[in-house]
Amino acid sequence: MITPDKQTISVREADVEKKWWVVDADGQTVGRLASQIARILRGKHKPLFTPHVDCGDFVVVINAEKVFMAVKRAEQKEYSRYTGYPGGRRVMTYQQMLETRPERILEHAVLGMLPKNRLGRRIGKKLHVYAGDQHPHAAQKPQPIEFKTK
Repeated sequence: MITPDKQTISVREADVEKKWWVVDADGQTVGRLASQIARILRGKHKPLFTPHVDCGDFVVVINAEKVFMAVKRAEQKEYSRYTGYPGGRRVMTYQQMLETRPERILEHAVLGMLPKNRLGRRIGKKLHVYAGDQHPHAAQKPQPIEFKTK
């Protein structure tokens, strides 16, 4: 029997307190790190998680150029995009992406783990990835967060 004092709480976005976190990607595996970042962006780490509300936090990732991927996986991984013109498919390998735009590797992995709708696009804008160890978000006072690695 359910008593009246035990009701499901649906949080409004105005009631959500958003924090800023900074993650060091040095030596981390791409997929494992991306799943943890997506969890924080979505807000699933909070006790008042509501699926249809943006209740996640902001995440700043530094040292994205030092992210790790297994050797065989790195040889096979390809990133493709489409220009919109006939025959306009462009493919980049993992190594090419690491040399030109290393922050896009982690962005691509995290955004692929978010919902594919308006809410997911809004949540994705709270992710800030930088190749080096400097970031322009010092005014927000992001707190460092570490994830367990195996």
